[in-house]
Amino acid sequence: MLKLTKKADYGLMAMKHLAERDHQAACSAKDVADAYGIPQEALAKILQRLVKAGLLQSQHGANGGYTLARPANKISAFEVIRAIDGPLFITSCITVRGECGQSGRCTIREPLRRVNESIEQVLRRITISEMKEEPEEVEAKVENTKAADLVTLR
Repeated sequence: MLKLTKKADYGLMAMKHLAERDHQAACSAKDVADAYGIPQEALAKILQRLVKAGLLQSQHGANGGYTLARPANKISAFEVIRAIDGPLFITSCITVRGECGQSGRCTIREPLRRVNESIEQVLRRITISEMKEEPEEVEAKVENTKAADLVTLR
């Protein structure tokens, strides 16, 4: 089962929260943590990773906190996930090294690589601003996505 880490979940939640407050003052890690019931220390580390990746800006001082480094419609879910978890691989043979004891006999490596690529493409198309949409709007987009846009295995 492909599943995002808890850290990636928290990062996406924080980015969405900051996108919703786009034209307001910076938001502290405590404010975001309190809004979603996220452990503050864990969230602070995640937010620092997002700053390091250039997705957030941090401001120190009394009115300090975090703001998006770019408009929400220019930041993809993929960028956030990658900044927190590193490269996205659904199986170990898709990694850079790609070593496996079954490499010589494997018949699914290429199909799995295509699945991995398709998942990455979908995540690259989803922006933080789209994560603010109402569920009905998201469902309509998913329904309009052609099956061929996802994965074709042969």
